[in-house]
Amino acid sequence: MKKKKILVAISGASGASLGLKTLSALDESKYEKHLIVSDHAKIVLNKEQNIKLHKNKEIYASVASGSFGVDAMLIIPCSMNTLAKISCGIADNLISRAASVMLKERKDLLIAPREMPFSTIALENMLKLSQLGVIIAPPVMAYYSEQSDLETMENFMIGKWFDLLGIENNLYKRWKDQDENEEL
Repeated sequence: MKKKKILVAISGASGASLGLKTLSALDESKYEKHLIVSDHAKIVLNKEQNIKLHKNKEIYASVASGSFGVDAMLIIPCSMNTLAKISCGIADNLISRAASVMLKERKDLLIAPREMPFSTIALENMLKLSQLGVIIAPPVMAYYSEQSDLETMENFMIGKWFDLLGIENNLYKRWKDQDENEEL
């Protein structure tokens, strides 16, 4: 069985470790995993995780070609700069180029903008991308899954992102119907 190719990109927003956790949550037996890290994300990761990572200047990398066949791309977190570039069709680095390829190939692209509050310009960029089929899914938790710590909150968000892309997972407690005999 051919493995699906999943590309995770980390742009320079706080929460870069969430992108790494998303990548590591993918089952290696089912998915071929690829990672792009922007220069600004590298700085954030160095501050948050003390990890040395590759640069985002390899615009000629395999994932920048439609013929390579990436099945889905997640940008977690997505900075407002990266969001704006993708929305305007600017492909000046590997993340924005790979996202451009996902759009032209009509492949699954999920963007997790990490900003609060969103400016009107950012919301307009998200609307434009959403109308093109991009999944806009900020890292937002829900209370029904009873998160008790940061790890369960992150697992919930990653699980929801995977659900949106059809990636099987058991990362969070799902909503259940109330028992018939249970009183409200």
